[in-house]
Amino acid sequence: MAPTYARLLPVFEYLFEPFLQYGFMQRALFGSIILSLSCAPVGVFLMLRRMSLTGDAMSHAILPGAALGFLFFGLDIMPMTIGGLIVGLVVALGSGLVSRFTVQKEDASMAAFYLMSLAVGVLLVSWHGSSVDLMHVLFGSVLALNDDALTLIVSVAIVTLATLLIFWRALVAECLDPLFLRSVSGIGSVVHVLFLVLVVLNLVSGFQALGTLLSVGLMMLPAVASRFWSNDVRSLCAIAVAIALGASVGGLLLSYHASMPSGPAIIMLAGAAYLFSAVLGRRGILVSILPGRRHKTA
Repeated sequence: MAPTYARLLPVFEYLFEPFLQYGFMQRALFGSIILSLSCAPVGVFLMLRRMSLTGDAMSHAILPGAALGFLFFGLDIMPMTIGGLIVGLVVALGSGLVSRFTVQKEDASMAAFYLMSLAVGVLLVSWHGSSVDLMHVLFGSVLALNDDALTLIVSVAIVTLATLLIFWRALVAECLDPLFLRSVSGIGSVVHVLFLVLVVLNLVSGFQALGTLLSVGLMMLPAVASRFWSNDVRSLCAIAVAIALGASVGGLLLSYHASMPSGPAIIMLAGAAYLFSAVLGRRGILVSILPGRRHKTA
């Protein structure tokens, strides 16, 4: 019994000691778990709507608002959050109006709006801040989450999960067959706007932890990885959450033991999960190459 305990002790220390010993690791773990529960299902709906790159565009679009909040109030979460939320909604609604009333498609108008927003945001931070400030805004720091940031993350998660629960059928219908939803109900446009608000809220909540450039990674990588394992929306959300949770915990441990930046470590593991799923998933490359295995998993 003693030798077995002696062999397991290093594993226990590697996996649990950082979270038991340090308060900042506990806050980072809690924040990452809540973000995973909230962002991953939103990413699944973005993927089903064929709007995966919209999440990336919106993560860049919130930068000017966050930068304005930073310029006037410093690294205070509420002004940066409110600024990012306002600008993100303006970009989302502005690109939607352009695509609705002109010949330009929504993806092109979104690209134009987010590129302008990204340029303005970087210029604002660069003119009135240091390179360290710019790196913090762009990449965040999950190990520096404070009580205000955790409160915001939890609040957005509650709103997101409650909205998904209440409007689940409408969101699924709007993703899979928006014309049908508009033909049988008048809430199609309302659901579309509501969903864009959820996207912006989750990107803003992830901003403090992962920054504007990485927050979309925790939203989209688990979602697109889940597509290789299932075709059911509920299963996709569950698998995406599981991948996000694994990447978050593994990324924090990797950043602690290997002295790596925590945000990139989390996104790197989420990317590794995507590559693994793309090759070995039930709907991945290997199944397509091997006819016998395709028949077995069908």
